[in-house]
Amino acid sequence: MEQIYLDHAATTPIDKQVLDVMYPLYTNVFGNPSSVHSFGRKARQYLDEARRNIAKSMHADEKEIIFTSGGTEADNLAIIGTALANQQKGNHIITTTQEHHAALYTSEALEEKGFEVTYLPVNKDGQINIEDLKDALTSNTILVSIMSVNNETGIIQPIQEIGDLLREHQAYFHTDAVQAFGLLDMNIKQLGIDLLSASSHKMNGPKGIGLLYANEDVKLNPLQYGGEQERKRRPGTENVISAVGFQKAVELAMKNKEERIRKYNQYKNQFLSILTENGVNYKINGASEAAIASIVNISFPGTNVEKLLTNFDLAGIAASSGSACTAGSVEPSHVLTALYGKENERTRNSIRFSFGMANTTENVEDAANRIAKIIKRLTT
Repeated sequence: MEQIYLDHAATTPIDKQVLDVMYPLYTNVFGNPSSVHSFGRKARQYLDEARRNIAKSMHADEKEIIFTSGGTEADNLAIIGTALANQQKGNHIITTTQEHHAALYTSEALEEKGFEVTYLPVNKDGQINIEDLKDALTSNTILVSIMSVNNETGIIQPIQEIGDLLREHQAYFHTDAVQAFGLLDMNIKQLGIDLLSASSHKMNGPKGIGLLYANEDVKLNPLQYGGEQERKRRPGTENVISAVGFQKAVELAMKNKEERIRKYNQYKNQFLSILTENGVNYKINGASEAAIASIVNISFPGTNVEKLLTNFDLAGIAASSGSACTAGSVEPSHVLTALYGKENERTRNSIRFSFGMANTTENVEDAANRIAKIIKRLTT
């Protein structure tokens, strides 16, 4: 029985072309980029090239890219670093109830330090209301942190409208673009984004590296102390080889973006059509027309998450109940709770399916048929 991977929103398989550019560096480029000798200068050259090319992909300056260990660190640095550096302007932060825990828990931690945080609701489509954001803004607001694409539902937020609203306000605009970068156009200047988090392993690159774009005008405190790497914003010897891998993953994502979007939409539509043809009772969470191509979150009435995931795994299908960071948790999804309320059954019977490089037309069809059989068995 073929194992079928439908959990690309959790992590993605590394692209062979990414591995091909990384492997030679393990033996040929081992110098510390901060060293002044030839070994260090060689490493620095690769690091600078990676930074420069990744910056171009989002229309940023290379000086505005901070390499991190991943999306979680980037979110923490953006939110805590900005809040602490701008306390003289105010202590109010705005975010949403459906953020990734890397942003949500960070905001809660700042509340304990005396900051005021407003958590905007989302409607049943999964999006915020711009009027709610307007009403929440005050003269003390210093940061608005709203994710570009929700990691559980795939719903895209109105980033352009948010950016436009904040252009005339002192508040910086941070977006967690971990699920968006590589599939959506992220022209940070056009969108009015001041800070952006991204992660390599969500786009077929290596694990253990991410980035924070921080506009050069943003005041940002470091969270760690040590060397003066990353222009004194993130100390520690840089992960040169992974940065090069990240660069290649970004290059491939930008080059193949339209084709990937077309393919993932095809997989999603094929998957849903087969469920429908098999008479499966299901509901899509959030507005499907507002979702990214790679993610669909489905409620299966009359079931529960634990039984679904166990049966899917036994049938060779990898899927998720939502955020990989809460895998194994029996708590209802905080994202679906934000959409439908704590008592709604969708918070306990929904599964996220996410498509990507490990999929083909054939294995998506196979997976949908296996899942249809499981759902019918569990609900009859």
